[in-house]
Amino acid sequence: EISQGRLEALLVFQTMVHDLTGLEIANASLLDEATAAAEAMALAESAAKGSRTKFLVSDGCHPQTIDVVRTRAEARGWEVVVGDHREWDLDDDVFGVLVQYPATDGEIADYTELVAATHGVGALVVVAADLLSLALLSPPGDWGADVTVGSTQRFGVPMGYGGPHAAYFATKEEYKRQMPGRIIGVSQDSRGEDAYYMALQTREQHIRREKATSNVCTAQVLLAVIAGMYAVYHGPDGIRKIAVRVHRLTHALAQALERLGHTIAHRPYFDTLRVEVGEGRAEAILSAARDARVNLRVLDGHSLGVALDETVRLEDLITLVRVFAAGAESSDGVPDEATVRGWLEAADEDAHPDFPAPFARASGYLTHPVFHMYHSEHEMLRYLKRLENRDLSLTGSMIPLGSCTLKLNATAEMYPISWPEFAHMHPFAPAEQVAGYREMIDGLNAWLAEITGFHAVSMQPNAGSQGELTGLLVIKGYHEARGEGHRNVCFVPQSAHGTNPASSVMAGYDVVVVRSDENGNIDVQDLKAKTAEHGDRLAAIMVTYPSTHGIFEESIREICQIVHDAGGQVYIDGANMNAMVGVSRPGDWGGDVAHLNLHKTFAIPHGGGGPGMGPIGVAEHLAPFLPGHPVVETGGDQAIGAVSAAPFGSPSILPISWMYIRMLGAEGVTRATKMAILNANYVASRLQGHYDVLYTGRNGTIAHECIIDPRPLRSETGVDAIDISKRLMDFGFHAPTVSFPVAGTLMIEPTESESKKELDRFCDAMIAIRDEIRKIESGEWDPENNPLKGAPHTVDMVVNSDWDRPYSRELAAFPEPQRENKFWPFVGRIQSAYGDRNLVCACPPVEEYEEYATAEV
Repeated sequence: EISQGRLEALLVFQTMVHDLTGLEIANASLLDEATAAAEAMALAESAAKGSRTKFLVSDGCHPQTIDVVRTRAEARGWEVVVGDHREWDLDDDVFGVLVQYPATDGEIADYTELVAATHGVGALVVVAADLLSLALLSPPGDWGADVTVGSTQRFGVPMGYGGPHAAYFATKEEYKRQMPGRIIGVSQDSRGEDAYYMALQTREQHIRREKATSNVCTAQVLLAVIAGMYAVYHGPDGIRKIAVRVHRLTHALAQALERLGHTIAHRPYFDTLRVEVGEGRAEAILSAARDARVNLRVLDGHSLGVALDETVRLEDLITLVRVFAAGAESSDGVPDEATVRGWLEAADEDAHPDFPAPFARASGYLTHPVFHMYHSEHEMLRYLKRLENRDLSLTGSMIPLGSCTLKLNATAEMYPISWPEFAHMHPFAPAEQVAGYREMIDGLNAWLAEITGFHAVSMQPNAGSQGELTGLLVIKGYHEARGEGHRNVCFVPQSAHGTNPASSVMAGYDVVVVRSDENGNIDVQDLKAKTAEHGDRLAAIMVTYPSTHGIFEESIREICQIVHDAGGQVYIDGANMNAMVGVSRPGDWGGDVAHLNLHKTFAIPHGGGGPGMGPIGVAEHLAPFLPGHPVVETGGDQAIGAVSAAPFGSPSILPISWMYIRMLGAEGVTRATKMAILNANYVASRLQGHYDVLYTGRNGTIAHECIIDPRPLRSETGVDAIDISKRLMDFGFHAPTVSFPVAGTLMIEPTESESKKELDRFCDAMIAIRDEIRKIESGEWDPENNPLKGAPHTVDMVVNSDWDRPYSRELAAFPEPQRENKFWPFVGRIQSAYGDRNLVCACPPVEEYEEYATAEV
């Protein structure tokens, strides 16, 4: 109800993706193209009939994608076969195939026969596609693909040395319940008006826990918003013009290179050329390229790759042609600029934007009015501002979401990410060109190692969920290297984060749940019993510390010792590291590996759900197994395969965490931890007596968050955690975390950023709501028609002439004296069940935009 702006923006993103791919349903983004392809592989395995274990991958896919898919497949016991898709043996053991469109070296293949053959054996077709090319090329959905994935980086997002970039994921309607990540849908609010919400999949994946098909719990929201708004501003005509420009530039370059005697390996092409330069000529070209400050891709000893985008100018093409002339067969030397300019201009004149059949796109895209209404700068600005005004953010009030740690992101930390030296770096640039980036990354690695007490750190995981998976895969590699690959059980306590069981399954482990005791701690006796039962197969335990119950595990050293004595490893879910920095180090008390959420503890903004970073720290014996990468050397000498497309995850946001630690220093980060714990205990103490605090430590205190338990109120008043959270919106607050980790409860985390004044304002609101509940208890208020059940209250509700509720408009809208900066929820209470029964995951129909459609479309 108070996130309608970003939800609409994500719905626009989903609409853009399903339009361009030609598939029926898209999610709100994933992490990067390589991990999206791996998620598609998992969907294909889940959807295929029978017990199948083979996944075929075209050698025309990007090398980083192939490596990430292999890493994921090996953990699940699936066989990945890489080769020429024209020579595949499609048997009944194949559950899916993956092809690139266009291929990594620029080839555009006709996959229609492959699609028919793959479907003939009951398997699924996954296509990794360049989204911009689909403005001109026939979309995968039109020729039968089941899943299409890719990156939206080129829709307005800087390269950033590899990220963050929003991946996209689109599939057929029949696979919507296997689709990973978030889906934004259109439901109705309490008045029957359209309202956006997070649809079925976001909740289902967490409810499934170890049965989930994915551990992705979020999306690259900030980047998806950028990409979606890029399409809104340019519209279908603008996107086509950009694609045509890229293609014309590539055509002109190809023609000029052929004049030099080089061979263009593939036709048709879109933006990438495989240039056959002949034996012994590549080094001369590469030398000339270095002198001209140009980076080319080496495909093999006689082939070079070059890719263009819409920012390339005529002068850049002239430079490229003269670089390739250094290795030309002709002895005429390097042609002068005027000659090359003439070649390029002549080639451009005969360029044709349309592709031949069957490659040309015949279907429309971006037809919805939203892609036609905001093509002037003022209108675009106003649209964005309207969306912004529908979201409650930290600029308006504290956001007490437990386990999410939404705290101050200082402007000084944010500023460096816009510097072109960080923003415009290619992820596979030569090492000598990224000395500054590497120095920053190495320095941040060293600081995080010191903070956690670990020996080494890998920055490759680009989300907390990916850090979980990576840490477990590192443990798996360690056991296998010691001849103990039979260890395939992972203990997951009831107090663990919701993604832990899914990550365990994705790493190839059997999940065994360890109970909590009555105080919320791990039940040590149950742990001992489970260890006695599974000890010879025990690979690891996943411990969230402090726990998701908001307390420090009092027996943490004993827990670590029990697992170590059985031959297992201790994985620490460091999502709550903001309660440990400078105070406690997991490497000191028994942890072997931990992931850190830089978007929580170390100040990277959440962006409405992303970007995030989930680096892992490991003890010395695990360092050799840190993830490698097929393009950029990284990881240990026994490295597991890549877990992200880029070698360092999402490096362009690392300056934020670097600045955070550098400016605060050791004393500052320690004080932040202490203040976070103090603030949480202050909130818990103020609310005690009004609500039950579910779990506390032995001395009655908590860690950085507390669980408030309103469940006893429900039987007497009918009021539950949902009602309280909705009523908080009328007070101008975002709700705490609802029903996690304990159903029917509220988890509150104030963070160190909030002042006592704001903490008191929040506590006063919670206490006022408790007083309202007492009026239901006493019979003064109707149990079904009261401000809690009617919340949240919008402007439309309050000013409407047919107000018929037994409580006043003033009480509904202004339950506290402060009326300045009132935040109005944009819609009434959303009926999620209605949306799930009538799932709509694209922009509302044209009728919703009638006034614009008549005037402009």
